[in-house]
Amino acid sequence: MSGVQIVTVEEADTDQRLDRWFRRMFPHVAQGRIEKMCRKGEIRVDGGRVKASTRVVTGQQVRIPPLPDAQHRQAPAPNRISDADSKMIRSCVIYRDDHVLALNKPSGLAVQGGSGQTRHVDGLSDALRFDLDEKPRLVHRLDKDTSGVLLMARTRAVAATLTASFRHRETRKIYWAAVAGVPHPKMGIIKYGLMKAMGGGRGEGEKMICVHPREVDRTDGAKRATTEYAVLSSAAKRCAWMALIPVTGRTHQLRAHMAEIGHPIIGDGKYGGSGQDNLGDGWGAHLGGDISKKLHLHARSLRIQHPVTQAQLHLTAPMSDHMRNTWDTFQWAASDVPEDPFEDLE
Repeated sequence: MSGVQIVTVEEADTDQRLDRWFRRMFPHVAQGRIEKMCRKGEIRVDGGRVKASTRVVTGQQVRIPPLPDAQHRQAPAPNRISDADSKMIRSCVIYRDDHVLALNKPSGLAVQGGSGQTRHVDGLSDALRFDLDEKPRLVHRLDKDTSGVLLMARTRAVAATLTASFRHRETRKIYWAAVAGVPHPKMGIIKYGLMKAMGGGRGEGEKMICVHPREVDRTDGAKRATTEYAVLSSAAKRCAWMALIPVTGRTHQLRAHMAEIGHPIIGDGKYGGSGQDNLGDGWGAHLGGDISKKLHLHARSLRIQHPVTQAQLHLTAPMSDHMRNTWDTFQWAASDVPEDPFEDLE
């Protein structure tokens, strides 16, 4: 058992969550123990109590309580990635330079472990080292069943810069979705707040419920959420091709917002099961026929300032097979719509 330590946060670690910083410094300490030490006030930053989610800043002094010796914890099994998984995850790369890497994440592949997920992007990232010694780091998330652009940092310093860009909303993310029915008006803003449903867990298992904008500030646990939407095309009143911008980045925001206005995303059993009536046209989240029951939500594009060159980085990902088949069924073509239908409004 070690004694109390005081560790100074280095510049490369600035703007990182305390629990992630702690796990990197002391990998033998479990996440649950870190959270418990924070709750008990044993871990402190500049003398003050903190949460596991608190972000550390260069020069801060972190008090580390006595910890068990590393050899007292069984070492985790080495991460072995099959040749097939290595080939798969490398085939997802749509952009790479010395500082950042972008994937077209497949639908059905989780970004991180948890809730029984053993195969995920984070666990496969060793196969994405290429010519660097360290593996790329996650700087944002996509739901397991959402496909599309996923940006990763190839160094710790770049990860801090990109994480700050996402948190301060210095990015522009456009999602494509197929939804039941056709929203009216065809362009608008959804401002329902979001909060976890009672008993909701973590990750894909949890569910968010919407709160009227006027009730958000007086509803415990509710957070403001804003989504911009535009109808790009439609198949009569049956289905619409949507462009969606999550102005805020809440869990399941796009899925919950579209279901709340009566137009759930196709294939979204969590927020718009087949039994749910769609306001005005009677469609649920499953269209039947040859239309896939998989979630029709795709992170189509991402614009962000490059963390090193400062140039505008514009990344675009082609749709997954099940969405492309739906687009072919309704004769929707990407060449027929603007890449950013919201630009003329700014």
